[in-house]
Amino acid sequence: MNPEIPSYVGFLFILTNLLTVWLFKRALKPKPVVFLLLFIWLAAQGSIAWLGFYDDTMSLPPRFALVILPALLLIAALFISKQGRAWIDVLELENLHWVHVVRIPVEITLWLLFIANQIPELMTFEGRNLDIIAGLTAPIVIIYGLRKGILDNQRILLWNIIGIGLLLNIVIMAILSIESPFQQLAFNQPNKAVIQFPFVWLPAFIVPFVLFSHLASLRQLLKK
Repeated sequence: MNPEIPSYVGFLFILTNLLTVWLFKRALKPKPVVFLLLFIWLAAQGSIAWLGFYDDTMSLPPRFALVILPALLLIAALFISKQGRAWIDVLELENLHWVHVVRIPVEITLWLLFIANQIPELMTFEGRNLDIIAGLTAPIVIIYGLRKGILDNQRILLWNIIGIGLLLNIVIMAILSIESPFQQLAFNQPNKAVIQFPFVWLPAFIVPFVLFSHLASLRQLLKK
């Protein structure tokens, strides 16, 4: 890990990733082979980042695309295929919403990375990143919406749509803040962290999983 980053920040993020794996297990109830593939994916991305493959941010096509594109293609395949849609429809809606509490430690990690000069302030809750709101309000939606029914489906739908918007906001800022031919933001303090170990797991696993949870929830709510 980058020596400029305090060790406790990396430790916190590893714990955050373990929490995400537990939420993955709880929400999706995957078969053992899926877990095996997940750990292979995490190990591969971690190793590639550790070896510095993603440090070359000026290459075309961007090497960073290998971090997030495979997961996005998998999500698309699940929603396109009949078997994938059938599997999504039987997932527990409440468990899909608990996934979003992981956004709280993620945002704390991002703030600590900003303090360590590894990401720009705009990627934190002190800047333009309001994604922590989704994490803080997820238990409210679960308790007062999915359990007690005080919040109707339309409001839960709206919460998920806003949650996707908050997620896309930070993802776009993160991509545009990396030193690359496409950089548009944060030239004084660019985004260095997400191409390093272990923080590469954020775009490789946590972000796609959070996005999938929103999309799967929207599909179930719209079918109602």
